[in-house]
Amino acid sequence: MEPHPDLTISVIRGLGWLYLLMSLLNICWTFRSHKHDGYYNRMFGIDHLPKSMFWAIYSALLLVLAAVHLVFSADASSFLLRLPSWFKVAADTVIANPISFFCLSLVIFIAIIALRKWWVQPTVAWILFNLSVLFLAVSMTDYDFRQIVGKPDNVPIVGMLYLVGFTTWLYFYKANDNDERIAEGRPLAEKELSDQVLVWPDLVYSEMICMILVTSLLIVWGVALQAPLEEPASAVKTPNPSKAPWYFLGLQEMLVYYDPWMAGVVLPSVILVGLMAIPYIDFNTKGNGYYTFDERKFAIITFLFGFLPLWVGMIVLGTFIRGPNWNMFGLYEYWDVHKLEVLNNVNLSEYFWHGLGQPLPKPDAEAPGLSQVLTILSREWLGILLTLAYLFVLPPLMAVTVFKKFYVKMGFVRYMVLANLVLLMASLPLKMVLRWVFRLKYIVAIPEWFFNI
Repeated sequence: MEPHPDLTISVIRGLGWLYLLMSLLNICWTFRSHKHDGYYNRMFGIDHLPKSMFWAIYSALLLVLAAVHLVFSADASSFLLRLPSWFKVAADTVIANPISFFCLSLVIFIAIIALRKWWVQPTVAWILFNLSVLFLAVSMTDYDFRQIVGKPDNVPIVGMLYLVGFTTWLYFYKANDNDERIAEGRPLAEKELSDQVLVWPDLVYSEMICMILVTSLLIVWGVALQAPLEEPASAVKTPNPSKAPWYFLGLQEMLVYYDPWMAGVVLPSVILVGLMAIPYIDFNTKGNGYYTFDERKFAIITFLFGFLPLWVGMIVLGTFIRGPNWNMFGLYEYWDVHKLEVLNNVNLSEYFWHGLGQPLPKPDAEAPGLSQVLTILSREWLGILLTLAYLFVLPPLMAVTVFKKFYVKMGFVRYMVLANLVLLMASLPLKMVLRWVFRLKYIVAIPEWFFNI
């Protein structure tokens, strides 16, 4: 008997209930489509064909699929509806590589922005939701995927991804509507639909219903999922991988590319200070109190780039992709603790001095303090110069080129704050690229002072 089968009867039955739920949801969507989407003038030689017909057929197929799963009682290994091996190999090849993973997240981010008027259409968004659920359901037929996604610690992350997707869709849906209204000279949706209601009973009733629903969800959650409790902590046996809580996984992923003081202190502080500084450096008075994208493109794109690829993407990477020894694994790959990846990361100063055919300067422990400082600075002069140029030379260059409009409207002080916040945010993907392409460890490496960049 296979100790870790991809499919068991319980898994097949569970997928059957999921397909049944999806069928019921799509039946509701069929009624919605029949009411709002109208008819085709002529299709397949038939006049006045309702557009909801396709959703009705799809709902029926899901119902049949649910019945097949629920009534199946033979050997689970003979069940044919499972993920093909070639797809697993292809997906693991893409996901387990940091370069392709980050490029994929960038492609998704660019598509969200560029195709915002297309994918927020209710029908398109519903199709994307169905595809995501079907992908999740079929992937659950793989044992290793099921162990990662079905872990009680990770189930909330899956739910969080759907919440992030929904809230992003809701923003762009409302923003597109207002942008069209502004272009056509019509009043904003917030002003046109600004019906006022009383706190009692309207708001209180709504809050009470939400409270009951959330409480019911938490009760079902607590009964259905076991608490993610592990064995008592021991100093001689640490978990592998040892992961931070999900909301800190982005910071833990930064530790791969930055020194702890930079990833754990400087960058988080910059994030907090930057969020506090936004009201004081923002000169755009548009978009206050209503949804819009066209009137605040720079602010929205900058925020979403920092939030989706650089934060949510990092959480996904740390939760589902990082495995034992903090190696990267595919979604359908076994987490083998013996997997080893040879990493030969080199500091910039080592590239420079060894490229000149000279040994790396090292301070003499018995030399005077000033002599040691000069030796260290001479060793790391290139990295220090590049870092200073990045923070103090690039902003003026940006002020006379791509950010000229910002500099004119914001003034020197506010512009420098904005420019350095943008550059510090950009330093993370830049350092990631340098690590992948050149195996660069630190731009400035001064272990004598515990100072590494």
